[in-house]
Amino acid sequence: MAFLRSTSGYDPAPVISGRGVFLRSPTYSDYVEWAMLRGESRSFLTPWEPSWPADDLTRSAFRRRIRRYHQEIREDRAYPFFVYRAGEAVLVGGITLSNVTRGMTQTGTIGYWMGERYANNGYMTAALTALIPFAFGILHLHRLEAACLVHNAPSRKVLQKVGFREEGLARGLVCINGRWQDHVVYGLLADDPKPWEC
Repeated sequence: MAFLRSTSGYDPAPVISGRGVFLRSPTYSDYVEWAMLRGESRSFLTPWEPSWPADDLTRSAFRRRIRRYHQEIREDRAYPFFVYRAGEAVLVGGITLSNVTRGMTQTGTIGYWMGERYANNGYMTAALTALIPFAFGILHLHRLEAACLVHNAPSRKVLQKVGFREEGLARGLVCINGRWQDHVVYGLLADDPKPWEC
C-alpha cells in the first residue's frame, strides 16, 4: 500500500493506493459519477443503510455532504474516501473512518458501501486492507471498530478476512431502513495479527 499526494482539487486527505483500488477523499466534481452509482444501486443498498433523505441524490445535498466531509477531516473526526478501481479510475463504492476519538481510547469506526454492479469482486476487501495501515500507521489509532447487520453475511466476511474479530451483539444499534436493528460488533487492534501481510 502507498500513500500518495493528491494531484487535483481540494483534497485534505491523502490518496491511498491498494491492490487494484485506490482511495481518495470526495470532491465536488465527483457528483455525477457518485449520484449515478448510488441511484442505480438504491434497491441493493436500501436494506443495509439508514433511510435516505428525500433530496439525497441532489447536487445541493452532495455539496453539503462534501463541506461536512472536509470539516470532519480538518477536525480529525472522520476520514471519508471514495473507492476507485485502479487503472480506469472507476468509482465502485465508499469507505469511511468515522467517530475518531483521541485521548485514552484512540479509536475509529469503519463503515462502507459498494455499488451493486461492483459487489462480490473483492474491491471492498482491498479498500479495507489499504485503509487499515493508514488508520494505524498514519493516524496512530489503537483500535478500529465496525458493525454489521446480523444477516449481512458478505459484509461480515469482508471484516473477518482482513482480521477483525467478532466481539458481540449490539441490540438496536442503528436505525436501518427505518427500523432499529441489532448489529454484530467487530474490532481490530493495531497489534493484532495482519492476515493480509502473510
